[in-house]
Amino acid sequence: MTAQKQPVAVVTGGLRGLGLAAVRGLAARGFRVAVVDLPPADGASDRLLAELDSADTLGRYYQLDISDTDRHAEVVDQILSDFGRLDCLHNNAGIAARPLTDILDLTPEAFDRSVAVNLRGTFFLTQEVARRMVADEDRHHDGIYRCIINVSSIAAELVSPDRSQYNITKAGLSMLTKVLAYRLGPENIAVHEIRPGFMRTAMTASAGSPEIDTAIAEGRVPLSRWGTPEDIGTAVGTLASGDLPYMTGQPLWIAGGLNVTKAT
Repeated sequence: MTAQKQPVAVVTGGLRGLGLAAVRGLAARGFRVAVVDLPPADGASDRLLAELDSADTLGRYYQLDISDTDRHAEVVDQILSDFGRLDCLHNNAGIAARPLTDILDLTPEAFDRSVAVNLRGTFFLTQEVARRMVADEDRHHDGIYRCIINVSSIAAELVSPDRSQYNITKAGLSMLTKVLAYRLGPENIAVHEIRPGFMRTAMTASAGSPEIDTAIAEGRVPLSRWGTPEDIGTAVGTLASGDLPYMTGQPLWIAGGLNVTKAT
């Protein structure tokens, strides 16, 4: 495949955790990758780009706070200038609910920060990218699968009263997936939702690993283990490559069966 035809994926929050695993999963599937994250370019981004280069994958790094909607068009313009096309947007960037706060005590400031990053920033970046995808006249006949992949969470459905802002923003992303799937399906663009379960990352470790260890030991997760970033990277690569071509607008639970409810 020529570089011009090699698909390009954008991954937000791609320097660490689940986002980094997604970058690697996409690179393994032959994607060139635009990595977007909050910090300025530094040693971490340089190491990731060197890793991609050693695997014969073209990568570029772009600094962006996705809550800064005024910069969305600028960054997307730069990605298109650097790569010449845009085939997948993987919306991974988000913030956790910290400190844990009962819903009756949650402040407007804490609520607004979660909305600004997890929902509003993701919504408008996706809008910007979707417009560019729709404007690409090759999308109906060049054989390249195009999609948007939103990372929500088990929190989109399973409640946590001390993480209510996280529940609400992730549930909003789930509905965004459905609305976009309906709007973009006729444009030959699929939209997917990934719902990670208990994942071993720096973010989830701060949520209280002993409690999750206990939940797993008690059988709440049928596969009886933590999820890994690699589990998510595999799912992202599978979806972005079009290996599930007749699927759109649906949540894909990568949660070891946590969402399976026992009758008694």
